[in-house]
Amino acid sequence: MAGRAAVPEVIWARPERTGRGPKPAFTRADIAAAAVRIADAEGLDAVSMRHVAAELGCGTMSLYNYVPRKEDLYELMVDAVGAEHELFEPTGDWRADMLRNAEETRAIMYRHTWVPRLMSGMFGFSPNTLRYLEHCLACLEPLDVPAGTKTELIALLNGVVTTYAANDIATVERTRSMPWSVEEENAVRMAYLGSQVATGAYPRLAAAFMEQSGPVDLEAVFRRALERVLDAYDPDLR
Repeated sequence: MAGRAAVPEVIWARPERTGRGPKPAFTRADIAAAAVRIADAEGLDAVSMRHVAAELGCGTMSLYNYVPRKEDLYELMVDAVGAEHELFEPTGDWRADMLRNAEETRAIMYRHTWVPRLMSGMFGFSPNTLRYLEHCLACLEPLDVPAGTKTELIALLNGVVTTYAANDIATVERTRSMPWSVEEENAVRMAYLGSQVATGAYPRLAAAFMEQSGPVDLEAVFRRALERVLDAYDPDLR
């Protein structure tokens, strides 16, 4: 394939244009935007070099001159949506700021439901990702722990957000393919679960269910998960 490197290469280290020949017809931003539009409308599996080329109105092989690999295309996509983070002025309250960052990350994942599938440390070097990490470290400036611990906190918090968002997205996508409502399915499943617990074979589960009154507040669970991650890194709580 044209332009495909035989050794590991970071797309950001590759010049967008060499300075020789005619001006490129597209920028990386153009390519990323086209791929994001496809993924948002049709899902990540619909993103291919051929599909993106058609969206841009160019030949598939010519696209490889801009993006050598499909993995590079994914990296461009992750970076593009990373620009949606609001890099606000830190307030001095590191916990509140990191909660705000986490909520915003989840909102981005809900807008672009394919993003959790591409969350990888391999894509952590893009310009917008680096800007976001720098922003998070600025928010954590008041936290008196080593820099390495701060980056660990950022990664763990992002992992929690990604896990919750991915689960929510998978649930929504699954129910779309079912001929019944979420409430109908939950009712059937809860009835079955109740019948199994009533057998006495699961006494600990029965005790746990007895303590649970009413439906689970999933938003509250998500918030507690974030707070507990922050608690683990808060020197004042040790």
